[in-house]
Amino acid sequence: MDIDKVRTLSDRELEDALNQAKQDLWGFRFALKTRQLKDYSTIPQTRRTIARILTVQRERKLAQTA
Repeated sequence: MDIDKVRTLSDRELEDALNQAKQDLWGFRFALKTRQLKDYSTIPQTRRTIARILTVQRERKLAQTA
């Protein structure tokens, strides 16, 4: 997910996307351990998506307090 797309999401949508990305990451790691994962690039892509969501949430939190 692109950072511009993440910034357009509402706070609730961000929370839902974060939860979904964390579940996806857990599933990918499980599939990796059971040797069922075919596309290894999904793990770092999901980690980057989580980082982008957390960054936008932090930006919004800092904007509210300033």
